[in-house]
Amino acid sequence: MNSPTRPRATGRVTLADVAHAAGVSPMTVSRALRRERAVAPELIVRVDAAIRALGYVPDPAARALATGHSAHVAVLIPLLSNALFVDLLEALQLRLRKAGYQTLIGVTHYDLKEEEQLLKEQLAHRPAGLVVTGFDRSESARQLISRSEIPCVHVMENSDAQDVFSVGLSQTDAGAALTRHLLERGRRRIAFVGAQLDPRVLKRLAGWRRALQCQGLHDPGLEYLDPAPSSQALGSSMFERVVAQDPSVDAIFFCNDDLAQGALFAAARLRVDVPRQIAIAGFNDLTGSDLTLPPLTTVRTPRSEMGSAAAEMLIALMRKEKVEERQLDLGYELVVRQST
Repeated sequence: MNSPTRPRATGRVTLADVAHAAGVSPMTVSRALRRERAVAPELIVRVDAAIRALGYVPDPAARALATGHSAHVAVLIPLLSNALFVDLLEALQLRLRKAGYQTLIGVTHYDLKEEEQLLKEQLAHRPAGLVVTGFDRSESARQLISRSEIPCVHVMENSDAQDVFSVGLSQTDAGAALTRHLLERGRRRIAFVGAQLDPRVLKRLAGWRRALQCQGLHDPGLEYLDPAPSSQALGSSMFERVVAQDPSVDAIFFCNDDLAQGALFAAARLRVDVPRQIAIAGFNDLTGSDLTLPPLTTVRTPRSEMGSAAAEMLIALMRKEKVEERQLDLGYELVVRQST
């Protein structure tokens, strides 16, 4: 490696300075920064040493100008206040950073118009890649993604479309599995409580319906749906509503763990014995669900694994490598605890 020298004029270290110090071409430095597999490990070591010696900081504007793409990946998620998306985002960002990409996060608040506007803003900067949540979006948003020709991976759900790349699970199958568990425990009047009512919640509802219809036990009157954001407070009030309106209910499938956690608080306050009088189950296995009284039965979803797998898929697409499996189903795990 050549002896590192500071640039003559502005004092700003350039890519060419790093290339000279490492004894490689500027193109090799760019590829090493992106951790492309074609770059030999020893060259990456030399480039990294030159970067440290010179204090080089990549210029994202220059890279975008030279390549037509920036070094960032645009990621659109519904909420940052939901641990479900935070877990996924942390794993996604960690893997992308190791590959030389930065994440630029946009929060849609489950609003199709807001997502469409965020897409327009993000795509104007020509990101290297794009990650979006699910498939529920406006036709204009779908066209924006398609016409941009920027590699895109969908998370949380899968699709049968041949031109789509996705990492998720079957929300419908998971909803049906949890409902079958309640049936196997001898429950027959199983209510479904849903909040937010985004597409994933509605697919869990579809799974609940399917499992009950197979046994001839489906009752539309046991669907309690509220478009308000999911929360423990809402779960508490919904539990009170269900037991007041229909004392025959012997189990409740809450679409999210925070609702179910709130229901357990309400049950304790009302001195309703869980699970002897009524079983309570949630979904997603959020923090604290194993610590409730009684511990909550739920469905564990692989959020961190989903983030890592989506990042790997997107990195391959951005590097124009072949992706063997376009729709990756990571499955789910039924976690049976004492609440059922």
